[in-house]
Amino acid sequence: MTLIVFPAIDLKAGQVVRLAEGDMDRATVYGDDPAAQAMLFADAGAEYLHVVDLDGAFAGQSVNGEAVKAIVERFPGHVQLGGGIRNAASVAGWFDLGVSRVVIGTAALENPDFVRAMARDWPGGIVVAVDAKDGMVATRGWADVSDVTVVDMARRFEDAGVAALLFTDVGRDGMLKGCNVEATVDLARAVDIPVIASGGVKGIAEIHVLALHARDGVEGVITGRALYDGRLDLTAALAVAAAA
Repeated sequence: MTLIVFPAIDLKAGQVVRLAEGDMDRATVYGDDPAAQAMLFADAGAEYLHVVDLDGAFAGQSVNGEAVKAIVERFPGHVQLGGGIRNAASVAGWFDLGVSRVVIGTAALENPDFVRAMARDWPGGIVVAVDAKDGMVATRGWADVSDVTVVDMARRFEDAGVAALLFTDVGRDGMLKGCNVEATVDLARAVDIPVIASGGVKGIAEIHVLALHARDGVEGVITGRALYDGRLDLTAALAVAAAA
């Protein structure tokens, strides 16, 4: 099993941004052409892309749909999309547009039966976002923190047929503090669902370590700010993941 490296494109008002700790008021703009950014990642060798409609995560519905559509039309690989996807119509709409995977977060906590239904209707296409603040699940664009632990949340979907769990340590996201590898691996070992690491990746060393834990169920890693700031070379990261 080879670790998948997902370059991230976070969308806010049609621009490519990165947030610090999920705070919409702490956004750094990296470009105003998301599709062009997607092609830069493709040129570096990326076959997978992680896209988030940040405005949509707060609004509960798609806000940056045109930007997402432009990315899907131009990126030759697989696009994984999250942000405000909370009903069957929006899930179907994105798959019809060509998105490979849909990430469901808030709705997964509030309406697990919905996730089960979507996983049944779209085999291999549903990813559950398990976003954590101090080990507890955070929702609604990370603005709210629940009283549900990450592992308890994950175990609710073990028999649901979801493709993967996307685990983000919110306190590290966009901060270049380093990915919470230990918590990611612990979660992967605790459940039978593949886990994607996210939040705080700062360099090639974490790609090395996560790639070694692919056998434990770590399917992939999402990286954003480190790529945009030049701390992580995407081609090198992909090579490390493939070699492991």
